[in-house]
Amino acid sequence: MRPSVLALAVLLSLAPGTLHAQRADLPPVEKINEALDNHPTVAAAAARVAAARAQGDMLRKGTHEVLVTSSYIRRSVDREGGYDEFDTTVTRPFRLPGKATLDRKSGALGVEVAENQMEDARHQTALMFSGLWHDWLTAGSLHRNDLDTVRSLEAALAALQRRVQLRDASALDLDQGSAALAQAKAQAAASRSAREQARVMLAATFPEIPLPPEPPELALPKLPSQDLEAMRALVIERSHEIRAADREAQRLAVVAQRVRADRIADPSFGVRLFSERSGMERGAGVVASIPLGGGYRRAAADLASAEASAASLELANVQRSVAAVADADLSNARTRLEAWRSAQESAQSAEQAVGRTERGYQLGEIDLADMLYARRQAKDSRRSEIEARSEAARALLKLQIDSHSIWAPDENVQ
Repeated sequence: MRPSVLALAVLLSLAPGTLHAQRADLPPVEKINEALDNHPTVAAAAARVAAARAQGDMLRKGTHEVLVTSSYIRRSVDREGGYDEFDTTVTRPFRLPGKATLDRKSGALGVEVAENQMEDARHQTALMFSGLWHDWLTAGSLHRNDLDTVRSLEAALAALQRRVQLRDASALDLDQGSAALAQAKAQAAASRSAREQARVMLAATFPEIPLPPEPPELALPKLPSQDLEAMRALVIERSHEIRAADREAQRLAVVAQRVRADRIADPSFGVRLFSERSGMERGAGVVASIPLGGGYRRAAADLASAEASAASLELANVQRSVAAVADADLSNARTRLEAWRSAQESAQSAEQAVGRTERGYQLGEIDLADMLYARRQAKDSRRSEIEARSEAARALLKLQIDSHSIWAPDENVQ
């Protein structure tokens, strides 16, 4: 009985020297990290981190600024003449105790939200790169497989033409062979178009990664050195999407506290200087003012509380979503790997059947139609194996990316 995928994972996890190993059909790690860091989506998220830091500085300093008001009046009094009069008032509002602390905490949490969103943007970009890269590798492998089919049919057709000339084969056989070759060429042209389209998409999206003229051969799927169950747990533990949602929920809770505290408005204090009747009357005094909050401030507090509650519920939704992704990654890695092994066995069996069918055809025991059918089955089996290999490689790499076990320098992994 064939060993289970889980048992095989345990065996491979014990193999020395494989930790942090990257597949041979992937670009160098430093090139991938450079491309991810320079992607516009990640760069934009980094700019939002700078904006969040500036917002934090604004909240720390507050909007309370010195206000200077002044007036000059020329007064005329009957039978007395004219007088120059002026007054100046300098005031500044002051945050009540506790509000500055809430502002600083809100700003710091805003920076953490932006930083985690930037890391999540980098993670999503890594998934996008993986998809485009595998599209190119898969299309290249399919095209090479189709070219091999064309070459084998061309050789078979040349031999068949010789046999027709020697009257050892019929014209019908030649027609069947020509039709099979034309179909194979059409398939090769389609796969070549898919390969070129995948290359164009990859080169345009990640221009920092140099691409060879031909895509590398799609590597055989191999279980990572880490246990798959442990990697599934890391998907949740290292999720920047969860961290961003958690910090946002905390930030909005602090904002709600701050808005509730603002129902008691901040007072303003200052001094007033005045001169009346051209300096005959002068004075100085202290002024104070405080807005009297009403329905607007109460409604603002209700709004902030509702937004904080919504953020808490969104956090629960994100946690469920990430847990679902982790479970799907684990299941997909196992099932896709098993599907590829079955497809590989099918392709090997089909190749053996082709060999026996060709020998039977050469001995005259099998007609051309049966041989072409066997070759078509083998070709389809090889294509299925390539596609299954690609899906298994994608699934395993996605689990590594989602668990931040690869291309995540901030997690101290390769």
